[in-house]
Amino acid sequence: MQQSLRGEGIGLRKVVVYRETVITEGGQQPARRTLQASVAAVLRNPWVGTPPTHELSDEVARIAPALALLLTDRLQSALGGVDAVEAFGKAAIVGCGGEIEHGAALIHTPYFGNVMREYLDGTSILCFADARAEAGDPLVIPLWHKTHAATRSHYQTVSTRVSDAPRPDELVIVAAGSSGPRPHPRIGDRTTDPAVTIKSLESVLS
Repeated sequence: MQQSLRGEGIGLRKVVVYRETVITEGGQQPARRTLQASVAAVLRNPWVGTPPTHELSDEVARIAPALALLLTDRLQSALGGVDAVEAFGKAAIVGCGGEIEHGAALIHTPYFGNVMREYLDGTSILCFADARAEAGDPLVIPLWHKTHAATRSHYQTVSTRVSDAPRPDELVIVAAGSSGPRPHPRIGDRTTDPAVTIKSLESVLS
């Protein structure tokens, strides 16, 4: 476990933690002070130079769980503990020497997602973003509630950026989260929405 939390043996170059606190929004203090955070791991892409037919599963099983533990542990610490984390998301940025599938391989399997969910006591599907990009390019990561996916107040985003990554032969893998909802949420919830159809909106659309 300690080796996984340190990220040893997976080609790790650096870890970048970003955190922000919303103090006011719209000129007023929110009912709750919410923290948002992202933790990005920069690592060597183990598949650079391999053909598109190359099997990825062996490296996924070795690298993805260690990444999930490393990132999730630092994310919960940045947000004040597992119980404080209410919304989560994940992302992968692939350097231009790799395939978009290389990033997907490390975040879109149970080796990453199940570990992250279990560590954070979550049950929802993890929202995600993945892209191929140059070093320093930003990526916006969507979040939603870790156990109540229909809770619209927690639909929000976190931006992440590493100034010198990914290099062409690198990957940036990110775990992101929030300790609460958007400031001043007031658009209701999917579980209590009225039934809306094109026909029911005829008076508005005509």
